[in-house]
Amino acid sequence: MPKFHFISGLPRSGSTLLSAILLQNPRFHAGMSSPLGSLFSSVLDQCSAGSEFGSVIDTNMRRRLLRGLFDSYYGDKADTPVIFDTNRQWCARLPAINELFPHAKVIACVRNVAWVMDSIERLYRANPFENTKLFSDANERNTVESRVETLAQRNRLVGYAWSALKEAYYGEQADSLLIVDYDLLSQAPDRVMRLVYDFIGEPWFEHDFDNLAYDAPEFDQALGVSGLHKVKRKVELTPRRTILPPDIFEKYAELSFWNDGRSSAANVIRIKN
Repeated sequence: MPKFHFISGLPRSGSTLLSAILLQNPRFHAGMSSPLGSLFSSVLDQCSAGSEFGSVIDTNMRRRLLRGLFDSYYGDKADTPVIFDTNRQWCARLPAINELFPHAKVIACVRNVAWVMDSIERLYRANPFENTKLFSDANERNTVESRVETLAQRNRLVGYAWSALKEAYYGEQADSLLIVDYDLLSQAPDRVMRLVYDFIGEPWFEHDFDNLAYDAPEFDQALGVSGLHKVKRKVELTPRRTILPPDIFEKYAELSFWNDGRSSAANVIRIKN
């Protein structure tokens, strides 16, 4: 049976980069966001109180059904020792993950939220002839202010992921969580990845951080956001000036709660002064 771990956290914060690095190890399978998070929620909805079948499905059967989703989805990877499933929902599902996979770890990729917004805005402007599915209507996509405000709502791309991460960071299962900052991963991939390997208890594999390969053009085109999951060949941090107005950037730059470790048992990779 494969060992399961999970990748979650904020969008545009290195989860696809992390997966591309992990994929170099022949013992691992990793990829972009899978549909398992949505399937998990759908099955739970159909089996819980208030649903048509809630009264005939007990807790043990729910566990078997939900655990079976992973076995079925990764049935063709039965010979792979370690599988990493990626989905932003997993940070909001730590109690369930902890019970279904007692030894599983969750790696949460983070980044200053202002730079997350900046990155998404750049992708939007790089596709000027597409009405991306990130926004529902013209009111949401009209201007940079409406776009960022929409993304920050609690049930949208950035706001939901941020709220789910906050729940996990301060929750009872926080000790199974590792926070990996995009800037640190980009600047010092070897040092960061060695800490990731220590956290998941796997023997070190020599990665080639100058020769990565990952892209999902068909998926990105379906969303109307070309380049969303394209990983550069070399792991490096490229400094740039933000394209967000100063007041918007400053507003979201203050939301990095994971920099304060006083009230959390989560594991955080930090720079030592």
